[in-house]
Amino acid sequence: MSSKSSCSSCSSKQNLGTIQDSPESKMERQDKVIASTLSKIKYKLFVMSGKGGVGKSSVSTNLAAGLALRGYKVGLLDVDIHGPSVPHLLGLKGLLDIDPEKGIQPKRYSENLSVVSMESLLKDPDQAVLWKGPMKTSAIRQFVSDVDWGELDFLVIDSPPGTGDEPMAVLKTVPDALSIVITTPQEISLADVRKSINFLQYVKANILGVVENMSGLICPHCSQQIDLFKKGGGEELAKKYSLEFLGAIPLDPATVVAGDLGKPVVMLDVDCPAKRALLALADRVVEAARNSLEAVSSSHV
Repeated sequence: MSSKSSCSSCSSKQNLGTIQDSPESKMERQDKVIASTLSKIKYKLFVMSGKGGVGKSSVSTNLAAGLALRGYKVGLLDVDIHGPSVPHLLGLKGLLDIDPEKGIQPKRYSENLSVVSMESLLKDPDQAVLWKGPMKTSAIRQFVSDVDWGELDFLVIDSPPGTGDEPMAVLKTVPDALSIVITTPQEISLADVRKSINFLQYVKANILGVVENMSGLICPHCSQQIDLFKKGGGEELAKKYSLEFLGAIPLDPATVVAGDLGKPVVMLDVDCPAKRALLALADRVVEAARNSLEAVSSSHV
């Protein structure tokens, strides 16, 4: 009799273990860790665009660096799984360190700026990442749950172009993210960005505003602005959708110099139009984020 009772007890324990280790319970546990991590971050900024080649990663990197220069504690998360470029823009190399107790440690770029990128998890930076949707979603969740971000004022999330797996995973993982849409002035970019705005509206994401990058060319000889790709398309787009226009960033030769140095434009010693515009963007984003938080708070009163 006791033998049967013992077998029954063992069987129950085995079943309980199976339930505890099920994918659903693991997901729930990770959800709690993600919620705890995000609760320590005041503003989450999701930088995206429907079009590749609009300088989105450059804007994300300089925005994060600009906020750090203003004295804010900032994290920069590069979720472009297949083509991460943030480490190159910051001159960061090597793998991330893992603390047995605290988890993955972000790379420290400066006192106020910490960075995590897919490239920092690869032994060979030239290695191609051949992942499909579920693996990318899992990785993005781990970038939040397994990384020791600590307390931050801003987490800037740089997304690959389009409206595929990565943007969907970010918005599901970070539901209160404030989206910043990057475009260039010409119609070929605006057409894709309109789809991105439609996507954000469809999933009921919070849209902070629109940034027009490559807005005019700064002549390397006379330092005057030339409307190489025309100007104003991004501002018109913002007005059409009743969104805030956060600023225009010109094409500036200093950007090329900064890229080669592995240094954000905003951290160059020399003054230049792109640096001024990007620092102004950081200030505008701070103001818009505060207004957005106040609007949410007042709506719950």
